[in-house]
Amino acid sequence: MSCNILEVRDLHVSVIKDKKPLELVRGVSFNIPEGSFYSLVGESGCGKSVTSMSLTQLPPFNQAKLSGEVLFAGKSILNLGSNELRELRGEGGIAYIFQDPISALNPVLRVKNQLLEVYRGPKKSCEYELSKLLQSVGLEKRILNAFPCELSGGMAQRVCIAMAMLSRPRLLIADEPTTALDVIMQQRLLELLSELRVKLGLSILFITHNLGLVAKYSEYAAVMYGGRVVESGKVSEILENPLHPYTQGLLKAVPSIKGTTIAELQTIPGRVPPPGEWEGCAFFERCSSSRDCGFKCQIPNVNMVTQTHFVECNTNLN
Repeated sequence: MSCNILEVRDLHVSVIKDKKPLELVRGVSFNIPEGSFYSLVGESGCGKSVTSMSLTQLPPFNQAKLSGEVLFAGKSILNLGSNELRELRGEGGIAYIFQDPISALNPVLRVKNQLLEVYRGPKKSCEYELSKLLQSVGLEKRILNAFPCELSGGMAQRVCIAMAMLSRPRLLIADEPTTALDVIMQQRLLELLSELRVKLGLSILFITHNLGLVAKYSEYAAVMYGGRVVESGKVSEILENPLHPYTQGLLKAVPSIKGTTIAELQTIPGRVPPPGEWEGCAFFERCSSSRDCGFKCQIPNVNMVTQTHFVECNTNLN
């Protein structure tokens, strides 16, 4: 029996734009070991959120064309019907925490009413159970009667975590949950997620652009660019020996202090190209190593953005 809670194999996601198919995810594959903290890393526009939302076909990607294979606890889920997908997003399945908690919460409903939409326990003890749940994420009972506009960003994100926990998921997908928070609150939330993972036996898919957070909290990671996974494996190995130029660029862009001076912050020039411009190697125009590989990455349809091909290119130069 597989020890992976999630297996994604050659996932393709495309939508129709201007009456033509536009591919947003191009052959993504990765495995999340059960009980692990797994990160999906990359800049905005690399396909991370599209990949995660496509797993359970959340709108608008319930209208997208999907191909490949996705296994959750050994069961194929890519071709499930609407009722089966609803069950998958329910108890014991896959839950989500989105990056903007205020938008994820209904502004006209109190926190208690929103939690009750997910709560499936005895009605007599619901208030006690919900209070206990909020305490587990560091919130007081009084928050039950608050509206979202009365909460800080960190408090609202903790409510979203509590809501996700109500379904007792086996896999929790946290999509940039720390983006709008200060560094102290980022640390507290990630420590909370790590504690819940150990306490409840969760598996976590953490989506981020911050390699500093990945280094501290994750065991495994996959780096995405141009709708593809360009590098994956154990975090320690990726950080110690990044193979792909994009991963190397992300690492150099992480602020650091060496001795008594602040190291010069480096950046990756340019921007992530839109999906319609992903021909050959999508990273070519921004890549500092493109000339060293003999311009092979310019050849259309050559998958330059994989560890194996990049290593082969470097080998051919010697």
